[in-house]
Amino acid sequence: MPEPGSDHPDLNRYDDVLALLGRLPDHVPALRVVVVNGSAVTGGWDDHSDLDVEAWCTGNAATTYAAVLALAREQLGVDHVWELPETTWGPTGRQCFLHLQPDAADLSRPTRLVDLVIQQLPHRLTMDTRRHGVPLVLHDPDGLLVLEDDDEADLAAQRRQAVEQTAARRQTGAWLVERAIARGDLAEATTLHLRFAVEPLVRLLRVRHCPARHDFGLRYLRTDLPEGMAERVEALLPGPDLAVRARAAFAWQDEVLRELNQ
Repeated sequence: MPEPGSDHPDLNRYDDVLALLGRLPDHVPALRVVVVNGSAVTGGWDDHSDLDVEAWCTGNAATTYAAVLALAREQLGVDHVWELPETTWGPTGRQCFLHLQPDAADLSRPTRLVDLVIQQLPHRLTMDTRRHGVPLVLHDPDGLLVLEDDDEADLAAQRRQAVEQTAARRQTGAWLVERAIARGDLAEATTLHLRFAVEPLVRLLRVRHCPARHDFGLRYLRTDLPEGMAERVEALLPGPDLAVRARAAFAWQDEVLRELNQ
């Protein structure tokens, strides 16, 4: 549980979860590192945030995950669980969402939902705080987690490819959206507008304004982009004047591409 005056928000509605997480390594010795991350440490935490928990273990990740899930079911009064397919992480990890109350979409009360990821401990465990915030470390007696930036050359290459692809795809994307609108295929036009107009625009804005989180998509726009920019993006989301919004989105793409190429 965070200390009063710490940089972390009030997580008291998850006190039972945090207490269990603190005891987990006693029950599952393969666990070597357990942290809370997500909005609890990056910003934007509110009454309807889930608790993002990430843990690393030695040995078989699936076996450790099964043991942790069994303890959670036993001690947390889990209502139901969504387990992501085993192929999501491959042999090195498993992930699930633990619903600690029924009907998560009922926002008349605070949300209690845990996003749990168990992974196999890599040779060297690092976390880029620019991208993921400073984690709340619940267990790391050997100091295995190292806070350091991801390889900047690799991130720069990813950003460069994103900008190049957006510029090269610009005309094709606009044609696809306009054609679907002209044909009256509203569902197709809406999907294409998001895929080729809005999402690439946001990627460019991220490259321009928060390069370390260039690949975070449409989430966290209010915390990652300059003031007022999230509202400008939202004004381009699908609506009755989709053609006007699509053209505005592509025009904004052109503007940001010019800025990035200066």
